[in-house]
Amino acid sequence: MTMQARKTRCFGTGKDYYEKYHDTEWSVPVHDDRLLFEMLILEGAQAGLSWETILKRRVGYQKAFHNFDPQKVSQMSDEELEAQCKTLKSSAIVSRCFLRVKMLLLF
Repeated sequence: MTMQARKTRCFGTGKDYYEKYHDTEWSVPVHDDRLLFEMLILEGAQAGLSWETILKRRVGYQKAFHNFDPQKVSQMSDEELEAQCKTLKSSAIVSRCFLRVKMLLLF
């Protein structure tokens, strides 16, 4: 029986989703526009919350923001935006994210 080497991490040890984030995403350069947009939205949503909380809610944000497609998000109706606010239980966060999308697409 072989023993698997234990990986040293500066955070996230013991939680699969956090370990995966640490090992595959954290501190890795990103050049993909969709992924950069995702990080912009998630970072904005983090205000006042732990990154662990945001990672737990990540799937919900992916659904709410059309898998972080800026073009699709910019075309969301007010009704759809309001529905996502209820789903994510944070109208302020979703509204700020929606404004960021609009601003991003201006450039």
